[in-house]
This record gives sequence, C-alpha cells and structure tokens, in this order.
Amino acid sequence: MMIHRRRFLAGAAAAVTIVGDAPAVIAQPRVQWRMSTTWPPQLDNLQGAAQRLGQLVEEMSGGRFRIEVFPGGQIMPPFECFDATSKGTIEAYMGAASYWTGKDPAAEWFISIPFGMDPQGMAVWCYQGDGLKLWEETYAPFNVLPRLGPGFAPQMGGWFKRKITTIADYTGLKMRIAGLGSKLKGKVELVQFPAPVLRDLRKLAAAVIREQSEKSPMARKVHASFVKFQALLGGWEHVAEGAYHQLLKG
Repeated sequence: MMIHRRRFLAGAAAAVTIVGDAPAVIAQPRVQWRMSTTWPPQLDNLQGAAQRLGQLVEEMSGGRFRIEVFPGGQIMPPFECFDATSKGTIEAYMGAASYWTGKDPAAEWFISIPFGMDPQGMAVWCYQGDGLKLWEETYAPFNVLPRLGPGFAPQMGGWFKRKITTIADYTGLKMRIAGLGSKLKGKVELVQFPAPVLRDLRKLAAAVIREQSEKSPMARKVHASFVKFQALLGGWEHVAEGAYHQLLKG
C-alpha cells in the first residue's frame, strides 16, 4: 500500500489527537481520503484487504478518518493509481510493488524476488533492517510514501500441459509469472519441481537478478541490502521453520 506523504502526516497527526484529547477531536474537521487499487472487485482476497483497511481506519478513528476504497477501473485505470497518488489526485493506492519497475527497477525487490524472502522475512527486513528506509528512498522522487500491505507468499511455478523434469523443458514454453521472475524466460495435478530443476533455476535467477540490480543506482543499493539481510535471516529460518515444513512433508 502506498500513501501520499503530506496527507499521511496530516492523518497521523489527527490520529494522535483522537487518542490524546477527545474534546479537541470533535472540533477537528473530518479526514476523507480516496484510495484506488490495481485489482478488480472480483479479486476479493486482495481488493478485500484494501476494503478491510478502510474499515479498520474508520472504526479506530471513531468515524473521523474515512478512506473510500475503489477497485481498479472504477475511478481510473488500474495502473494509473501510482501517478494519481504522486500528483495528489487521490490520497492513496494499493498495488504490488513490481507494477512500478518502470519508475525504478529497485521496486522489484519490495515484493521479493525469485528464491528471495517469504512475507515474514520481508516484514522483518522492512521494520528491523533497511528495507522500509530504502523503499521510502526509492519512492521519494515521486512524492509517494510506501507502507507494507498484504503479504505475497511464494506463488506456483506455473501451470503446464507437460511435467517439467529438466531445465530444457522450459524451451518454447509460455507461462504466467509475477515480478522479476518473468525475466527468466524460458491437467491444474500438483507436482513439485525436481531438485535439479530448482538448482538450475536458482543459478539462472541469480544471474538475472544481478543483471537487473545494475539497471539503476537504487536497485544496486536495495539488492545489496536484501542479499545481506536474507543471509542473516537464513540460519534462523532453518531453525524456526525447517522442522515445521519437514513435518508437513512427513
């Protein structure tokens, strides 16, 4: 979720007043925002997250702060919401960071990357590492203040008519894949990729990610922070999550 910087600060100040001085709140003008998302109303898990945010803000502020949430396409085309927020046409939007790589390639890392961190790791990088600071720095030229929204868990590797047994099976395939993984070109039964295929994909991904990280100074800076934090987190993830995932396989 992205929030317009100046309006966000004004809203935050109003929220503090609500908690600290109830009589003063009554005299304060009502805060009204418009948020457009990149998702259609039918995508109720993601669009629903935006709707729940609006409901929570209104409830917590006692109705003084209201965010009117619009699905993509209702008040503007879905992918125009970033620029609309940047210009102040609307106060906020919600969408995946990978949609804005045209602004700066560094945006890719803020929805994670192939073989990157899971939603828990991304949240820790943002709030205990440099992730959020770097995200704010990436979006600062556009007058947009980013904040974490819905977590995006690892997605399926693809839906294919034939099984993938070697890396060569990707030759000539067309497939849907989100984010930076889309740069790796190459009958709904659920099959895990063979270990050799995953190893080959990881090698290819590392090369493509390095190449992408050189496309802007900000991408280089974000990539360095991401890799360093992922290495720091790796040992703990193995201890904290490894046994759980082995149990699920059992």
